[in-house]
Amino acid sequence: MQKGKINVQTENIFPIIKKFLYSEHEIFLRELISNAVDATQKLKTLAALGKFSGDISDLTIQVTLDKENKTISVKDKGIGMTNAEVDKYINQIAFSSAEEFIKKFKTKSESEMNAIIGHFGLGFYSSFMVSEKVEIITKSYQKKDAGAVHWECDGSPDYTMDESDKKERGTEVILHVAEDSKDYLEEQTLLGILKKYCKFLPVPIQFGTEKSWETVEGEKDEKGNDKQAEVEKPRIINNTNPIWKKKPVDLKDEDYKSFYHKLYPYSFDEPLFWIHLNVDYPFNLTGILYFPKVKRNLEVQKDKIQLYCNQVFVTDSVEGIVPDFLTLLHGVIDSPDIPLNVSRSYLQSDPNVKKISNHITKKVADKLESLFKDGRPEFESKWDDIKVFIEYGIISQPEFYDRAKKFCLLKNVDNKYFTFEEYENLVKPAQQDKDGQLIYLYATNQHEQYSFIESVKARGYDVLMMDGILEAHFINTLEQKLEKIRFTRVDSDVVDKLIKKEDALPSKLNEDQQKTLKEIMEKQIDGKKFSIAFESLSETELPLMITQNEFMRRMKDMSALGGGGGYGFMGEMPENYNLIVNSNNPVIGKLIAEDDGDRQTATIRQLFDLALLAQNMLKGKDLAEFIRRSAEKMGNE
Repeated sequence: MQKGKINVQTENIFPIIKKFLYSEHEIFLRELISNAVDATQKLKTLAALGKFSGDISDLTIQVTLDKENKTISVKDKGIGMTNAEVDKYINQIAFSSAEEFIKKFKTKSESEMNAIIGHFGLGFYSSFMVSEKVEIITKSYQKKDAGAVHWECDGSPDYTMDESDKKERGTEVILHVAEDSKDYLEEQTLLGILKKYCKFLPVPIQFGTEKSWETVEGEKDEKGNDKQAEVEKPRIINNTNPIWKKKPVDLKDEDYKSFYHKLYPYSFDEPLFWIHLNVDYPFNLTGILYFPKVKRNLEVQKDKIQLYCNQVFVTDSVEGIVPDFLTLLHGVIDSPDIPLNVSRSYLQSDPNVKKISNHITKKVADKLESLFKDGRPEFESKWDDIKVFIEYGIISQPEFYDRAKKFCLLKNVDNKYFTFEEYENLVKPAQQDKDGQLIYLYATNQHEQYSFIESVKARGYDVLMMDGILEAHFINTLEQKLEKIRFTRVDSDVVDKLIKKEDALPSKLNEDQQKTLKEIMEKQIDGKKFSIAFESLSETELPLMITQNEFMRRMKDMSALGGGGGYGFMGEMPENYNLIVNSNNPVIGKLIAEDDGDRQTATIRQLFDLALLAQNMLKGKDLAEFIRRSAEKMGNE
């Protein structure tokens, strides 16, 4: 028997591993199974190179839970280790056997080498996070008559190595689970971890309790027939050939949809469409990205892309690899070239990350552009569901705008769609002000802003429908991108001032009449919230209208969503509106001539409530009072 101390630079390496190496202790199972997969893939590579001629027909990795004896074991049929290799790779921490293997057997077949997961050399030691003792029983593939090795360590630097009677090649790691980690001895807990990290590993993973591996002796029943005993069978828990590893030409739409629902079993919506990624230069990347139907809450949509490294689940937090606007997508990305730190939990700084991110953006832009060109009617039918991705990309990534401006659409209140260029040509004749600036009128709620929409449409103007969750930021970005174009909401001012072209109509009220009426109105209306102004409008326009400054309202909207271009403080400012008095409306003329103060006050209250109602601002008690008052007025007529 060999005894010794593990070759580390400090005596307290194990407490450091247990507390700081991995943020989640459940990672131990991912690491041990990844090592088992490495060993198996190495054997398959050696066989492909003609360096191994043994039987590789069954390379299933067995994960066994023995709750009674408080052990978890991971057993593979891979290359195994000799005594010298155990001494080198286990007793000398941080020496990566996988890296040495790649250097030794480097071939032209990058895909075979990329199938080897391990790059760190510390994965095995994660087992001490949950164990009071760990055993390794291993036998190398190299010599059939070579002895097997039994290694054992209790979490201190002291270990023992002895011979083992193991007959088959491969390695078994046995964890004697510590008292503070006994939750991992629950079958459902272990199964959940396996399904999370290992469900797409390229080698079959079999899981069961200890009795699952026992051979049950046949017994005779009273008729002399073999007695059938119900035995729990081990379960294969992974799909070794997931859809993203296949060629798109071999897949149907149903295959993609079925995989989507396996990834997200609680999603009842079908994906809108998808992108199959398959890159082998200048980096390796495969995967499938789905465009889902986006809900109103963007945060709920995020963290739905699963990142894999050679089919081992790493994380569903892909910031840095996928541009922020594409984190709204769903699906899978798998790459051995994504640089992870020693715990495989965080990205390391590496130029490959930027290249991968840029490539994913390009592939998404290619897909969207081809969908637009090849089938514009279908693209338009999906626009309301996909526009948030495109708007988010235009807002957050300047390079994406250069591609997206070809297929980004604007929709008007009549449900007609236009590219940026098409819309500019549509409105240029009518919606250009005296300074040559194009005014894009828009609504955010077609029902609440109906009267304003109809007023501007009566002038021959077009109105865009901008009712998405990112519209304030999106409009702000477009004003910076599109030359001499300004967006104005239809209720941000009176119709004749939205597009300044003609001289104002003469007012039927002189300055003294306006001053008198303003003083009367200020006694009934909150002067802190409403600023009263007189405008000379058409007689057919409403007597009172409530508008809100475009800049102030948009900044508050942007602040509410986050950001606001440095105007975030506006979210804390009180609402402020303009109360526009149409000095040419006949009702206003009668109001100034009214000599009954009570009737005058009642009329102002009624007109003001109508203006509030038009903006959906009349609520609760005030709305109930307005309804009661209107009913009484009708009864008195």
